[in-house]
Amino acid sequence: MVQLSQENAIEDITHALPDLIATHIAAHNRPDPDAFIATFAADALLNDAQREFVGHDAIRAWADKEIFGDHVTMQVEKAYRNHVNIVVHARVDGDFDKSNLPDPVILSYYFSVDAGKIAQLIILLNKSVWQK
Repeated sequence: MVQLSQENAIEDITHALPDLIATHIAAHNRPDPDAFIATFAADALLNDAQREFVGHDAIRAWADKEIFGDHVTMQVEKAYRNHVNIVVHARVDGDFDKSNLPDPVILSYYFSVDAGKIAQLIILLNKSVWQK
């Protein structure tokens, strides 16, 4: 298991999210589908549960069904910058099927940003190094 230490290039940004990521999360929770999709690059790749969605149209269709349709909200538990990537661990809730999921459900969001937009977002249900 990887342990976080001062030697790693990891910066805790839990209480100081970059504007783009804060805007993305606010649009996710509000909900505001137009503001949400505006945080992505036109050719962005999103991977959720080992399913890939590329570009605004595909990401919007995914979000309309699985984020906004299920009234999913996210609450940041921990966030850090690792070199050029932003990692957010968030407690999620909503009207989705929670059977066989841990309680609470904490997802890891791995953001890659380029030119002020989300170029790639990978969402995983995993056990992070910061979780005990």
